[in-house]
Amino acid sequence: MNEATRRILTLCAIRIDGKSLDWNLIARAARDGQLDELWDGHVPARETTQARAAATALLHAGLRSLDEPRARVDAELDAGHRAGARLITVLDEDYPSNLRQVPDLPPFLFVLGQHHATDERAVAVVGTRQATDTGLRRASRLATELTQQGVTIASGLARGVDTVAHTAALDAGGRTLAVIGTGITRCYPAENKTLAEQITRHGAVISQFWPTRAPGRDTFPRRNRVTSGVSLGTAVIEASSTSGAKMQARLASEHGKHVWLLASLVAAQPWAQKMISQGRARAVSTTADILEDLSVPATTAPAAVQDTLDLS
Repeated sequence: MNEATRRILTLCAIRIDGKSLDWNLIARAARDGQLDELWDGHVPARETTQARAAATALLHAGLRSLDEPRARVDAELDAGHRAGARLITVLDEDYPSNLRQVPDLPPFLFVLGQHHATDERAVAVVGTRQATDTGLRRASRLATELTQQGVTIASGLARGVDTVAHTAALDAGGRTLAVIGTGITRCYPAENKTLAEQITRHGAVISQFWPTRAPGRDTFPRRNRVTSGVSLGTAVIEASSTSGAKMQARLASEHGKHVWLLASLVAAQPWAQKMISQGRARAVSTTADILEDLSVPATTAPAAVQDTLDLS
């Protein structure tokens, strides 16, 4: 491990009175060539005044004694190694290029499987854990037809829409990325362990957390940011006003990504109608609508597939 990687991880492991440095700030500094400045206690000037003040105080206190953070790094690296995971930092060439462009990028990823260059042509297919049978059929159809056009399917390995989207991509012989809300040594929900193992052979399971991190109230919203970040856009199948999928739609819009909301969702949910009226999302009824936004012609699909494109 080179010194720059070690510094990134050590900065992430600093904790003072239960508080940590903002990991996104660390990632931005490393990405923009300012890691040495941060290591010397200087927070980049582009951060807000409030963020700089908070980070500077934590940084100066943490840099005084690095024994505990370094021990945490060693323990987590050992756990990741034993799980067979590969570490990628924002300084590495194989860090996902879509993710590198967003402002709230994570400083590192632990990966099981392989993230390929072709996976940059990814669409996130997400939705509620309590999806209707109709919603699950639509998620499966969309993931299948996108896969048939060479698109990688990204999702969060959760119950419901996520599970169906990953499974449909695998069944169609394609690739899928599972961005999880735990450390790489854990699987949540537990019943998706076999699915996660299948994904590692035909895609990648990706975690932005320490390998031993348990699921928590904060981990799944952070997971949504990365699921949006690795993709060119997010398609939402079904989602209530409190769903994490709604949050991901908002994040994708903030990231400048495509946001596709199924027409049936728009008809049912005021939050979706608002996003459409604000010009932050597009209502879609067919897979072809999404492919159009990706600048990929849909005419190569077999006639039998085109006959089933209606998702409404």
